[in-house]
Parts: sequence; C-alpha cells; structure tokens
Amino acid sequence: MIKSLASTAAVLASILLAGCDAATSRTENTSNAEVQVTGAMKNVMRKGELFGTIDLDTISNKTHLYGLGPLEYLRGELLIVDGKAYKSTVLSDSTMQVEETFAAKAPFFVYANVANWQEHTLPDSVQTMPQLEVYLDEATKTATRPFAFRLKGTVQAAHVHIVNLPEDTKVSSPQEAHQGQATYTFQDAEAEIIGFYSTEHKAIFTHHDSNMHLHLITSDKSKMGHLDKVKFGAGSMKLYLPQE
Repeated sequence: MIKSLASTAAVLASILLAGCDAATSRTENTSNAEVQVTGAMKNVMRKGELFGTIDLDTISNKTHLYGLGPLEYLRGELLIVDGKAYKSTVLSDSTMQVEETFAAKAPFFVYANVANWQEHTLPDSVQTMPQLEVYLDEATKTATRPFAFRLKGTVQAAHVHIVNLPEDTKVSSPQEAHQGQATYTFQDAEAEIIGFYSTEHKAIFTHHDSNMHLHLITSDKSKMGHLDKVKFGAGSMKLYLPQE
C-alpha cells in the first residue's frame, strides 16, 4: 500500500512538473515577439524629460532584438536590427554619422525580440506611408498588437530626419523638441525599415496622428534616421510580420 501511494505520488509529481514545463514553454513562445516600451514620447515633447530612461546595453536578450527611439537629449536616432544597434548623429545639413554601438541611452524606446518572420510581398498599391498604415491595419486584424514589422528592398525615394537639439535647450512642445533637426533625402537605395505598429500607443511611441513609428537604414549602413516620408516602387519591397 505504501509503495502504491509512493508510486502514485511520483506519477502526480511528474505530471505536475511536465505541466509546469509546458506552461513555461507556452509563455516563452507567446511573449517571443512581445513589444516592450520604456519612457513616453509625450514626456519628452511636453515635459522636457530628455534624459535616458533606458541604457540599450542593459537589454539582456539581444538575440533577434529589434527596437527604435531617439538618442537621449534628442541628439540623434537609435535603431536595433536583429541584435545590432546603430546610432546616427548629425554632422552637417548633408552628412551624418552612423555608428554601430549599444553604448547609448534613450528617453523613450520600443523594442521586441522576434525570431521568426513571415514574408509578404507588399502590394503594388502600397507606395506611401499612409497607404502602408492602412494596409497593416487591414492585414493584422486578428494578429497580436502592438507588433514589430520590417520592410526590405529598393526605396524609390525617402526623407529621414535626425533630431539634433542644441545643448541645454529646454523643451515643452514638439516644435521646441525638433529644433536643430536635420532632414536627409535619397533615392533608389537598398534599405531596411524597422517599424512598430499600435493603435494604443499614440504619444507613447507613435506620434498623435499615426499608428506607426519607423526608422530606415540603408544596406551599406551609411544612412539611418526616423522615416518621415517614403515612396516604394511597384514590386520593390518585401514586408515581414511576426510569425504567430
């Protein structure tokens, strides 16, 4: 009888442990592409909280990491692409410096670890940012939100900016926050765009009039910035969404 009870207890313990392992596995898989946010755009733009709220080097899991945001004190732009971090800063009205480094802080930042992507051909009808936003909304009605996404291909034309706030400038409005900003344009460039989409994070990591925040980096890593305007050529871009 004692042996029988001991055997039963052992079986039950084994089942419970297996269940715990399975639950842990499900949690890890579910949260694999979970979007994380630190700080808030509105605190930077309206309250002048320009200091870093996150040190990129403290993000422990850098495997398949993607993220974006501005550099602390609005002195540049930050982008993480598949575990590699890039910082762009203004050199002049026509030139920038792009450096690969995790040694940077951001006043607000959005990021996710995405190991598996599903490739889609971007329809020829989607050639601008407003069209992309509408398409993403329609294509992801049943998907987990917010989410990261990627675009790769030849960009017909693009406008990106890098924030470059003069030292010791006080900020209490978006207009003040963009003092010193430099805008760069280029055409027919091979590039990758990392974006984050959400209908619930306006003024947190997207602007008040958009559900997207996007940064672009050219394939040669010589140009990177916040994407303001873009023109995709027909059949020139691949869209990648997290695999559910």
